[in-house]
Amino acid sequence: MKITSYYPVIMTGDVQSTAAFYKRHLRFEALFSSDWYVHLQSTLDERVTLAVLDGSHHTIPESRRGTVSGLLLNFEVEDPDTLYAEFRAAGLPILLTLRDEDFGQRHFITADPNGVLIDVIKPIPPTAEYAAQFEASALPV
Repeated sequence: MKITSYYPVIMTGDVQSTAAFYKRHLRFEALFSSDWYVHLQSTLDERVTLAVLDGSHHTIPESRRGTVSGLLLNFEVEDPDTLYAEFRAAGLPILLTLRDEDFGQRHFITADPNGVLIDVIKPIPPTAEYAAQFEASALPV
């Protein structure tokens, strides 16, 4: 089987404001938009997509309807420092301040209007301890 696409779908009670958040702060645009579903694509990389779905929509099995919880979305970017400044200026919650991690990330964490955690990441060289745990081809440089 060949997988041809993959993207997360955020189930929410407020499709429009959730889509607006990703458009405003993470530079997405809507490729399809209705009152119950919005399919978003990055304006910077067409391979990066995300969808927002009304969690009570009839296409969701009744036993699983609701809103998202326990989700962390990672966005790898070239310049987390700039986004950190933009997000702070916009008043977004900063749940983890911008920092370098020994395991090879410069990152910070914020949240969307649903409480979905957003980890904004730039891979950086890890410490020697962590570098030994990477497959050689996956080691950040």
